Amino acid sequence: MVHTANFESGAGGRSVPAHQPAVPVFNRMTRRIQGSARHRRPMAGADAIQRARLQEREHLARELHDVMGGQLTAARLQLACLRSRLAGHSADVDQRLDQLDSTLGAAAALKRRIIDGLEPPSLARLDLAGALAAMAHEFVDGSGIRLSTDLDAVAVDKATSLAIYRLVQESLTNMAKYAAASEVAVVLRDRACDVAVFVRDNGRGFDAGPGGQRGHGLDGMRHRIESVGGRLSVASAPGQGTRIAAVVPKHPGPTE
Repeated sequence: MVHTANFESGAGGRSVPAHQPAVPVFNRMTRRIQGSARHRRPMAGADAIQRARLQEREHLARELHDVMGGQLTAARLQLACLRSRLAGHSADVDQRLDQLDSTLGAAAALKRRIIDGLEPPSLARLDLAGALAAMAHEFVDGSGIRLSTDLDAVAVDKATSLAIYRLVQESLTNMAKYAAASEVAVVLRDRACDVAVFVRDNGRGFDAGPGGQRGHGLDGMRHRIESVGGRLSVASAPGQGTRIAAVVPKHPGPTE
């Protein structure tokens, strides 16, 4: 199954031609990185560490949802009981109860944000392509930037899915914050031995060469992709937009 969509915001500005196939735009970047990515494999020890981290994330997410969520629910029920008993007792009591209710609401919101950071809900219930499509909808609603997607269904392990999901998520966040772009495209390709993901925008760009601008989480993105045996490439220049490409092996294994 292939997910293809265009999300319109009505924003103006420079255009990324939507009618042109997205993959050829990135062929030069892909050729530079796909050869080594197909043969690059994480060490067995690193693979075990990655699995342990994922299991710990899942455990923490369940604990937060079940234990902390239950405690917050119980506290709000107790607060409702106090309200019914102390209603109209005094303006000061009513104000303090309102403050307590607000504090409990903020704690519940923080819990949800932490759980989402540990284990994205959409990735837990959907495949990677579906989760990226859901992310695209949220991105357009929050940013007003036009976004197009071309997403193949891919079969990869949980660590790889999470790495690609976070790469696209951080790329879109950075583009919304810094790029001043009007259009963004996200492409996910299922290939024989690997999965390729591309994110591009028509924004202001930056100097991505040696000695150029660093930051925008690029080192973190690279580390995340390399942790599952992949390679990341970033192409950008002032006034030329930004193109992020990653190639990740489908079946990571120990280095020979």
